[in-house]
Amino acid sequence: MTAQKPITYDAFVELATADPAVVGLVLKGSRAHEGMITEHSDHDLYVVLEVGATTALTRFVGHRTPELDLVILSLDEFRAAGMPGFERYALARAQVVLDRLDGDIAQILATKARLDADEAFREAGEWLDAYANSLYRSVKNDRDGHRLAARLDAADSIRFLLELLFALDRRPRPYNKYLEWELARFPLPGWDTGLLLDAADRISSVGDVSTQRRLFAQVEAVARRAGHSAVLDAWGEDLALMRPQ
Repeated sequence: MTAQKPITYDAFVELATADPAVVGLVLKGSRAHEGMITEHSDHDLYVVLEVGATTALTRFVGHRTPELDLVILSLDEFRAAGMPGFERYALARAQVVLDRLDGDIAQILATKARLDADEAFREAGEWLDAYANSLYRSVKNDRDGHRLAARLDAADSIRFLLELLFALDRRPRPYNKYLEWELARFPLPGWDTGLLLDAADRISSVGDVSTQRRLFAQVEAVARRAGHSAVLDAWGEDLALMRPQ
């Protein structure tokens, strides 16, 4: 018997669009980021079903080929996806392929793209503390001659810093793959994108202490304006090691 040819993206969209149980189709990943498509890019598609609906499309649960990766879930599950979770950024920048709910699918995506004020403030405080912790360890390890540890802590600090800066702007942090794409189109307010990326590159690659301290001075000022002085002040005299000398 000849093996059945895998279904293509276009064929699946046509099939799903004809199924009344499907209330939304949402494309995420590289295909949803203009200019990021390569010959290796598949179609990452969320298939959103009406709650309680039955459909033959459930036979595609877990479907994954080099061209088409499907996630089939109910409307309630779609609302909860990435809230919180790793998928939040992917859905924040996803594209609506089908919306049978008069804009509700698009509104759900918009909700994922914007942290509420309390959530953003809480997360920013946590990421600020984590950033300061890794920065402090990096600078201290460099001082004490532990070069590898200093570089590793410096690289960790950039991860926490990016989480912090995006939380301060009430946005989910993009995946590393999309960081430059995101900042080119949606810069962080008050930050020079080129200088920020250059600093992140230098700190991640060589753990340069002077660059870390200069960057921390900017972060400290921004964090205090955003109401996070208590997090910083809890570091007490250790702040002196993090600041420019």
